[in-house]
Amino acid sequence: MFLLWLVLLLGVYGIYKYRAEKALKVRWTPDLDTLSFSQQPLAAPPHHLNTSNYKFPLRTEGRNVVDADGKRFKLASVNWYGASDELFVVGGLNIQHRSVIADTIKKLGFNSVRMPYADELVTANPVVDPKLLTKNPDLVGKTALEILAAVTTSLTDAGLAVIMNDHITAATWCCGADPCDAGWQNDHLGPICRVKQTEEDWIRNWETVMRPHVDNPLVIGVDLRNEVRGLWGTMPWSSWAAAAERAGNRLLKMNPNWLVVVEGTESGNDISGARTRPVQLDVPNRLVYSAHAYGWSGWGSLGGRFVQRSYESFAATMQWNWGYLLEQGIAPVWVGELGASHSPGMGSRNYWANLFRYLKYHDADFGYWALNPRKPRRNAAESYALVQDDYVTPILDYRMKDMLELMSQ
Repeated sequence: MFLLWLVLLLGVYGIYKYRAEKALKVRWTPDLDTLSFSQQPLAAPPHHLNTSNYKFPLRTEGRNVVDADGKRFKLASVNWYGASDELFVVGGLNIQHRSVIADTIKKLGFNSVRMPYADELVTANPVVDPKLLTKNPDLVGKTALEILAAVTTSLTDAGLAVIMNDHITAATWCCGADPCDAGWQNDHLGPICRVKQTEEDWIRNWETVMRPHVDNPLVIGVDLRNEVRGLWGTMPWSSWAAAAERAGNRLLKMNPNWLVVVEGTESGNDISGARTRPVQLDVPNRLVYSAHAYGWSGWGSLGGRFVQRSYESFAATMQWNWGYLLEQGIAPVWVGELGASHSPGMGSRNYWANLFRYLKYHDADFGYWALNPRKPRRNAAESYALVQDDYVTPILDYRMKDMLELMSQ
C-alpha cells in the first residue's frame, strides 16, 4: 500500500511539474506600452551617459564608479562576443566596418562595451579567416590579437569605454560542464584538457591582452574571469578571491588606473562571500564586483530558477548575493551579464520584469548579453540579439524599453 501511495504521489508531482514548466514557456504577449515603444523611432541616447561628460581615469567611491572629479560614471554596457569563440574574432566584421558597429552601440544608448576573449586566442593567436573580415579589409592577414586590439581601439575612438573580459580557456561557446573551463587554471586536471593553463599562464595572457591599451584612458578595466564555478558550483569564494587579488595586483602594476572587476561564483551571481572575505587590492578604490543574472540562474536552489520566482523571492536572493554591497555602500556591483529573448515565454518575461524592477530600484550598473544577431557556430540566429543581421537596425522591444529607462535614471 505504501508503494502504491508513493507511486501515486510521484505521478501527481510529475504532472504538476510538467504543467508548471509548460506554463513558463507560453509565449508572452507584449503590453500596450511595449507595442507603442516598438513602433516609435529609437530616441536619442541619454546625454548624461556620454563619456565626453567625464574626466578620466575612473575610480570607485562607495557603491559607485566615479570619474576624476568624483562624478558618478554609470556603466551602461553591452557585450560584443566572438573573440571568445572558435572563430577568434568578434561577430559582424563581415557585415559592417567596426566603426559602424561602434556607432550602432552608441545609438542604442550604451556608453561601454564588455569584450570577452578566450585564453586560447592569446596562446594560439591565429590569423583570422579573411571571410570573417570582408567589411574590414585593413584587418585581413592580421592575427586574432591584433584584430582584438584594433576593434577595441575603434570602440574607444568612438567614445565608448571598454572592459576586457577573460571569458573562457578553450575558445568555444561558454559555459558548459567542462571542468577545463570552470576556473582560471586547469593544470591540476592533468592531461584531460585540450588547452592547459596555470594561474601564471592566465595572468600572462592578461598582460599580453592589455599591453596595447596601457595608454588608452577609455580602456577602463579588466573583468578577470567569467563565471568561475568549479565543478558544478563547487568553487570556494576564498580561493577565487585570492587568485583575483594576485591577478588584479599584477595588472595594476601595468596601469594603476584600471578598474579590476571580480565576478561572483555560482554562474557569477553569488558574491555573498565578500561579507567575510572581501577582495583587497594593492591600489585602493579600484575594485568592482560583478554579478550575472539570467532566467536559468538559481537552478539547484530551494527557490528554483529565476524564471519561476516571485519578486519577493528574487529580490531576497539578489540582496543576499550582492545587493548588500550597494545598500551598505561597500563597493560597486556591475551586473555584467543579463539577457533574454526578443520573443520570451511567460517565465522569461517574469524574470526580466523582476530583474529590472530590482535594478531600477538600485539604479544599478549593467551589461546586456549581447549585441550579436548571430552566433559563431553554424551562424545560428541569436535570440538575445539587440540588432538585426545588418548590425545597424535596432530591435525595439521590452528589453530596450527597460534598459533605456534604467539608463535615463
